Amino acid sequence: MSSPIGPWTELVVTPEGVARLEIRRPEALNALNSAVLAELRARLEDIARLTPSPRVLVLASAGDRAFVAGSDLAELVNLGPNEAEEFSRAGQDICHRLELLPCVVVARVQGFALGSGTELALACDLVIASETAVFGLPETGLGVIPGHGGTARLAARVGLGRARELMITGRKLPAAEALRLGLVDRVAPADRLDAELDALTAHLTQRSPSALAALKALMRSPSATLEARLAEETRVFSNLFGAPDQREGMTAFLEKRAPRFRTD
Repeated sequence: MSSPIGPWTELVVTPEGVARLEIRRPEALNALNSAVLAELRARLEDIARLTPSPRVLVLASAGDRAFVAGSDLAELVNLGPNEAEEFSRAGQDICHRLELLPCVVVARVQGFALGSGTELALACDLVIASETAVFGLPETGLGVIPGHGGTARLAARVGLGRARELMITGRKLPAAEALRLGLVDRVAPADRLDAELDALTAHLTQRSPSALAALKALMRSPSATLEARLAEETRVFSNLFGAPDQREGMTAFLEKRAPRFRTD
């Protein structure tokens, strides 16, 4: 299935249940403006309505030079406080929708992923990057701060101290360092990026969709104490037993065959 909604995005869903949402603005290094954000929101609404739900969503972009080089400064430079608030909330909404999807969301990152590009990647469950990828939150050099959730998500991913240093200095991170810090999960040579991505998505489609959705929801739990988080883990763990995916997964293991998980 291929479903264009406008000039800046494209959504494709394979028969295997892998959806690919691509930002297509390479002439501007895929920089985000209000029009692109509106299209992304519409696309994510489409994905949430898909039946059956996709098993994996790949967030990608066109061209070799940039995943998303940041927000479009040609639009931002003349914004007042009210318009800036709308732009911030629109970007935060996209990132929140990515997090709330029940399927695993994988960011495919090539080239520059700066500012809102890093923030989009942080909202994904997994990040696979080309060796040429460059990450960073350089907003303090522009007189602002990250506005699409980076101040919270970077600290959650790499730790408060390292996140503070990266945002204060605004320095750029090559892919290898991003991998060491935990911002990125896998790094591949540029000419092997898609092959590595295909292998990863093929593996993920063999995981239980219901278990993955439950795991994602549990890890988003706002429970503050360890005791509360462990109690919630026990509740989710036990509720999965007796469900079709649990029975199929364990039966298949005992029968030494690949599981056939349901997608509905």
